[in-house]
Amino acid sequence: MTSPGTDRDPGLEGRPGRRQTRTHEIHDATLVRSAPGHRLMTSAVVVGGGPNGLAAAVLLAKAGLEVTVLEAADEVGGGTRSYEAILPGLLHDHCSAIHPMAVTSPALRSLDLERHGLRWLLPDIDCAHPLDDGSAGMLLRSVEDTASGLGTDGSRYRALMEPSVRRWEALAEDVMGPLLRIPSHPLLLARFGLPTVLPATALARFFRTPAAQALWAGVAAHAFRPLSHPLSSAIGLGILTAGHTAGWAVAEGGSQSITRAMEAALLEHGGTVHTGVRITDAAQIPPAEVTLLDLDPGQIASVYGDRLPPRVRTAYRRFRRGPGAFKVDLAVEGGVPWRNEHARRAGTVHLGGPLAEVARGEKDVTAGRMPERPFVLVGQQYLADPSRSVGNVHPVYTYAHVPFGYEGDATEAILRQLERFAPGVRERVVGMQSNRPADFATANANFVGGDILTGAKTIPQLVLGARPALDPYATGLPGVFLCSAAVPPGPGAHGMCGAGAARSALRHLGIPSD
Repeated sequence: MTSPGTDRDPGLEGRPGRRQTRTHEIHDATLVRSAPGHRLMTSAVVVGGGPNGLAAAVLLAKAGLEVTVLEAADEVGGGTRSYEAILPGLLHDHCSAIHPMAVTSPALRSLDLERHGLRWLLPDIDCAHPLDDGSAGMLLRSVEDTASGLGTDGSRYRALMEPSVRRWEALAEDVMGPLLRIPSHPLLLARFGLPTVLPATALARFFRTPAAQALWAGVAAHAFRPLSHPLSSAIGLGILTAGHTAGWAVAEGGSQSITRAMEAALLEHGGTVHTGVRITDAAQIPPAEVTLLDLDPGQIASVYGDRLPPRVRTAYRRFRRGPGAFKVDLAVEGGVPWRNEHARRAGTVHLGGPLAEVARGEKDVTAGRMPERPFVLVGQQYLADPSRSVGNVHPVYTYAHVPFGYEGDATEAILRQLERFAPGVRERVVGMQSNRPADFATANANFVGGDILTGAKTIPQLVLGARPALDPYATGLPGVFLCSAAVPPGPGAHGMCGAGAARSALRHLGIPSD
């Protein structure tokens, strides 16, 4: 959390290397990484070192500002971290795992992260959605190859996806930015945007086969919204279009590799990172010309309190949260024995059965009811990145959509969904770790109640972000900007929320941005 404070803490004064940082709530040594010889000057402070905070920090540093990042955890990354949860060497992603939007992100591309070791890897099949009869909807990188596997729905899928995929390079900046602005390509954006306003269930009727309808429903369910609501097609169509452009990639060495590369880019441009610094009051934040907050709106309201304009404070406190996630990491000997052969080669597998079942489950969790058969996302990242496995034991990433703040245990419901489409999988599980919604919130304060999207994707919040404003990144405080996934374009490791806030900050300073 960040903001201009009144008293600079002496522990933050310009000494290179390791520093002791002490504020009202901070009593432990803080790990600091900085470029050799760099003197700490707080021209810009970024509170929160998730992918959006880091993207904002690097872009500000590239523009010539001296940037300090304050991160509450012991390492940067936010939801884009990885860990050895069950066996030494068996690597699981914490939250963000599959990255169709990140690979094509204009923000990440501008940072040249490959030069800092980031490498994208692709599975043979991007996504599979198995059904009870053993068939499956299958998503491949190519629109044509995907259409060929959808039988009589192939021509409809091609007509829906081809125009936007063909022009995604031109569309990406408009689609992945604030909507309340003049787009660079208005006609292209209008062509892309027309289907997005439809409820996902209405767009599903464009298809005739159960496999195509289920495949679409599973992708649309990434929005954690009832599929019958208007604009519930938007996130799904964005994921599909970006995925057909660059694939549903994973980062070699775990999602942590994305933020490690971003941190390296920041240090290269003279930035500084302080970890283990938890901010609870704006007075703790070092003075800065601009302050960017990779926090959820509720935290900002708590940190700034009456310093915020009353309307902004009220909007942030009323910010709506979405359903939660219940995650189970598995160590599976020999991999998951899927009944459908395509699922055995898919980096992502959606478990939710037919369209009607997926739609019913998403409606239930939004209403606060735990479905008997929840929608479950399965990540098999090791298929693209074998370095995550230990011999013949493979890390399998699963999470179910559950009600906000769900306090029950969804482990068995997730295992039943796996067994439903992969009989015998229980016998192959040699280790397991469950993460409840409260565990997500403990690891990352932005994920209140297990809401890993940082806010419900209702129409107002999807379009406007945390509050109605021409600049969704502005907080109403001069020089203070919101850069978390609560603002457009929303969740993911793409860094575009941070990029948008960085541009607003540079405009405030009168500095041209790229």
